Amino acid sequence: MKTNEKIAKAKAKLMLEHPYIGAISTTLKLENDSKSLTFSSDGVRLIYNDEYFEKIPVHEIEFALANGAIHAILKHQERVSDRVGRIWQAATDLVVNVMLVKNDFILPPYVYYDERFDGMYAEEIYDVLKDEMINNQSRDEAEVQEEDTPENKENKETKSNNQQKNQEQELHPESLNKEEEKIQEELKEIFEQIFQKYKRQGDLPEGIKFVVPEHFSQQIDWRETLYRHIAEFAKSTYSFFPPNKKYLYRGVYLPSLSSDLLRIVIAIDTSGSIDENLLSIFLGETSSIMQSYPNYEIDIITADAKVQSHRVFSPGEMLEYELQGAGGTDFRPVFEYIDQHIDYPTILLYFTDGMGIFPEKEPYYNLLWVMPSAKEVPFGETIIIEEN
Repeated sequence: MKTNEKIAKAKAKLMLEHPYIGAISTTLKLENDSKSLTFSSDGVRLIYNDEYFEKIPVHEIEFALANGAIHAILKHQERVSDRVGRIWQAATDLVVNVMLVKNDFILPPYVYYDERFDGMYAEEIYDVLKDEMINNQSRDEAEVQEEDTPENKENKETKSNNQQKNQEQELHPESLNKEEEKIQEELKEIFEQIFQKYKRQGDLPEGIKFVVPEHFSQQIDWRETLYRHIAEFAKSTYSFFPPNKKYLYRGVYLPSLSSDLLRIVIAIDTSGSIDENLLSIFLGETSSIMQSYPNYEIDIITADAKVQSHRVFSPGEMLEYELQGAGGTDFRPVFEYIDQHIDYPTILLYFTDGMGIFPEKEPYYNLLWVMPSAKEVPFGETIIIEEN
């Protein structure tokens, strides 16, 4: 099997087994370099030796792609600061490899891995490695006791100057060029979209919360719970043929998403007790759901004390129509309408303030009430909207 075929197969396996890591790996720029012994990554590029990739099994290429993806996620290149380059590289590799082990990746035999660094940030590991290197160097110098002859003194000074020069080069590793910086800036938007998508679907890798704490600094957003419920009714698959066209002009090949039909019913309370801000939240989340799934059929019902409108939305349609209502709130007409006009509903999302008349009989489909404050409901699950 040729290298490009192996890489394609490894990408496909990543997308199926580790979709978040797989999606990030597709943004890496692949570069064949015969001078490289195996592979390396700076978070933008995955540099590999073609002859090496031809010899190893697909699961090791899958590991290489995942390694590059995690380096990109953790922004290691941006965090190097004034640290010694080779020690920082070792520290970041340890973080990445520990995380990949947690997610059941098979470690190639040459990989740098040490379980004692589990649960540590790259900055912490760097300090440990640096101290160990200094201690080892001091021990070696103590063991070698040479006579202080003029020749030895000159050799020591030359060695010391060379070490200082090397350290200065490592303390200030070559930064990304302007083109790569531009690509990295553009990738931030892509990474954020990918992260939010898989966070909502509950497909983030084990340990990501620890190593990327900025994404989890706030309490769990109510939208996460909402999207986890929706994700249960949509099974997605990915394909590189054709690729996602949105970022092709940047040279980024993301897989296109094909999905089973997402079929849900959304009821929006348009009664007089719903103010403009709350209504905008209802409509905003409805629009977000439509943008998150490429293949859907969503029945949107607006109602107060009666059903005011019903429209079925398909992919590509904008969420635009005139809202009617502003009367009292009675939930029963919506349930009656669904029974009469909608075949085989799987889940009903009811956006409301919860102040109305509930039906006596529980529906046979799943029901999720989305409301701004806790209210007692006779059946179904409740998600409380928490806005800052």
